[in-house]
Order: sequence, then C-alpha cells, then structure tokens
Amino acid sequence: MELSDSQKKHLKGLAHDLNPVVMIGQHGLKPSIMEAIDQALEHHQLIKIRISADNRDLRDEWLAKILEHVSEASVIQKIGHIVVLYQRNPKKPDMTRHSS
Repeated sequence: MELSDSQKKHLKGLAHDLNPVVMIGQHGLKPSIMEAIDQALEHHQLIKIRISADNRDLRDEWLAKILEHVSEASVIQKIGHIVVLYQRNPKKPDMTRHSS
C-alpha cells in the first residue's frame, strides 16, 4: 500500500504513544511471531514491533522477512530497535484519514 507523506506523518503521530505489541528476541522469527504480527495488524492496523537484535544487518534482514510475509503492510517509521507498521483492515475505520 502506497501512502502519501501526509498520511505517514498522521500515522506517526498516532503511533507515538503506542507500546510494542510484538517483541522479537534472541530466538528470531519463529512462525508464532509471524502469526502474532498477522493478528496484531488485523486487530490494530497500526503496530509497533521491537526487534531485539544488536546487529543492524540482522534487524534489517528480519524486517525484510516480516514485510515479505505481510506484503500489504507499510513501514511507517523505523528507529533503532523499533519498527512501526500499518496495514489497512477494510472492516475497520480508515486510520489514514485525519479528522479536520
């Protein structure tokens, strides 16, 4: 899903106060982690993921695998160990629209 800069900015603002709902630790990307990401995106649409790997290349590799798995998701922000993902759920209100 291609988002405009203003939509990404709006979603970053919404994500600011969120806590990570999925945490990836030393055991890496197991199928249960991928399932948790699927469920979190379906339920929340906008999620934070904490990737606890000290190696930046490993974090980037895991993020690439996540994005391959959830191909409809967009990276909204990536800072250090935290990644914010958004995936629209047609059954829920559109979070990319700001109320002005």
